[in-house]
Amino acid sequence: MALHPVLHSVTERIIDRSRARRTAYLAHLDAQIRQGRVERSQLSCTNQAHAFAAMPDSIKIHLKEDRRANLAIVSAYNDMLSAHQPLEAYPAWIKEAALAAGATAQFAGGVPAMCDGVTQGQPGMELSLFSRDVIAMSTAVALSHQMFDAALYLGVCDKIVPGLLIGALTFGHLPAVFVPAGPMTTGIANDEKAKVRQLFAEGKVGRDALLESECQSYHGPGTCTFYGTANSNQMMMEIMGLHLPGTAFVTPGTPLRQALTREAARQAVKIVAQGEHFTPVGRMIDEKSIVNAIVGLLATGGSTNHTLHLVAIARAAGIDINWDDFDELSAAVPLLTRVYPNGKADVNHFHAAGGMGFVIRELLSAGLLHEDVATIVGKGLSAYANEPWLDGAALKWRPAPALSGDLDVLRPASDAFSPDGGLRVVSGNLGRAVIKVSAVKPEHRVVEAPAVVFHDQNDMLAAFKRGELERDFVAVIRFQGPRANGMPELHKLTPALSILQERGFAVALVTDGRMSGASGKVPAAIHVSPEAVSGGAIGKVRDGDIVRLDAVAGTLEVKVPAEEWAQRDQAVANLEHNQFGVGRELFAVFRESANAAEAGAMSFHHPLWRE
Repeated sequence: MALHPVLHSVTERIIDRSRARRTAYLAHLDAQIRQGRVERSQLSCTNQAHAFAAMPDSIKIHLKEDRRANLAIVSAYNDMLSAHQPLEAYPAWIKEAALAAGATAQFAGGVPAMCDGVTQGQPGMELSLFSRDVIAMSTAVALSHQMFDAALYLGVCDKIVPGLLIGALTFGHLPAVFVPAGPMTTGIANDEKAKVRQLFAEGKVGRDALLESECQSYHGPGTCTFYGTANSNQMMMEIMGLHLPGTAFVTPGTPLRQALTREAARQAVKIVAQGEHFTPVGRMIDEKSIVNAIVGLLATGGSTNHTLHLVAIARAAGIDINWDDFDELSAAVPLLTRVYPNGKADVNHFHAAGGMGFVIRELLSAGLLHEDVATIVGKGLSAYANEPWLDGAALKWRPAPALSGDLDVLRPASDAFSPDGGLRVVSGNLGRAVIKVSAVKPEHRVVEAPAVVFHDQNDMLAAFKRGELERDFVAVIRFQGPRANGMPELHKLTPALSILQERGFAVALVTDGRMSGASGKVPAAIHVSPEAVSGGAIGKVRDGDIVRLDAVAGTLEVKVPAEEWAQRDQAVANLEHNQFGVGRELFAVFRESANAAEAGAMSFHHPLWRE
């Protein structure tokens, strides 16, 4: 199938825009490559002795040699978070498989892993976005010993995978293999969970009923099963060729999951500089790979958080993308999946219906993916139209199902749920923002109503509980951007806004903060840039101003005469309460350094990464 003209034009535009940065990045990468020699060969004998002093003698023998590859294991394991708890067993499997393949492996370092589900609506959420940058730096610390010829990255959730990939691309001369844990088995139905949350918000059930419902939903090891940022991460690693094919949504605690983890180690050995097919990650991830990731996000209705993370990931590889690229591709990429919150099914249902192999084959057939990209298993994305299976103890791959197992969850490109990806840019005199409309009904995609302004999400919830929001309105929640308070998700607002919408009111959210990977049925213009604390126009809005959010026309405007708008003063917020407690003191440097949302909300000052 010929490449879709929009895919071609956007890719060429990105290549042109990125030329200087990408050239500089690749020059740095090439300067680091020591092809044919193990990385540790540059270290002194004293350096090396320190690096393997604690290893068993049987491993020291190999590490003393100047030819065997040594793999780094960088892991986000902890046993509090369900998504990362299964990673505990992985290092032993990886070390065994690497040794059998003629290499060694060491646990190079751990990275923090925080859960937005635990911190949602709490002060700790203000650390969440910048934990991505901490994870990238922690990855760099793990690899800084220069002992490793490739790395396996063990992580799953929201900021962890983007942080690991930014770190990996900073060491772009090393091959990288990403190894997921997989989703937990299915709990109660998503619509039942949402119903109990709404009843609690209305005061119709107590906290005991809510907690029981949540425990039946989040009930075991593995990733949360809704299609939020964590599972969007796994989709992206697969469509970018950083996973083994079909790896993303295999549940933990199964023989197939263990077989795939061991195979990941064997594959890493094959792509080191001394291996069969040297594949440094910084060359593998190029402009076409990044475009494929955007297409996958759009075709599956993935998380809005990746309008930040993908920009930051691309910058780490010397590639410059922006929201216009997302918007233009979204108009051409059909929506192929309906997974909660865009439907009733969870990712296990999606996987059973055909999963990523089906999606990738359909997009390739429609000319909506670049097939000619490098992956960890070789040249060409077609290998990812396959799925893994066990033939006895042997791990094998076979073509993904030719037909969807459930057309309510997964459809071919010729019969998509929607002709577009449902992620749009809106702009106007309030700035630029993104909005995800794949779960928003057409009749709710245009809202024009008076503004009700808040500087804290809890103030809006208090107003809701007092009955002050029983009307048409646009909630303008500002001073929520990266420089103000770390850009927390505001998903805690979803039940209240959903209730008001269901009562027949026209409601919408406009914010310089984030919403959530679980953004749902209420229209929300998020990541408004510039943010209020940086002088953005959202800081001028007053209660009662008429705000029009039009996701169809792509506009975000306040209906105030231009002359009055130009002369209006910016609001000022007291942000002292955001600066202390739960570690926020330590993150002041991140808030002070962060760039704009459309530039990735990054705190790094490397010249390749800034605007």
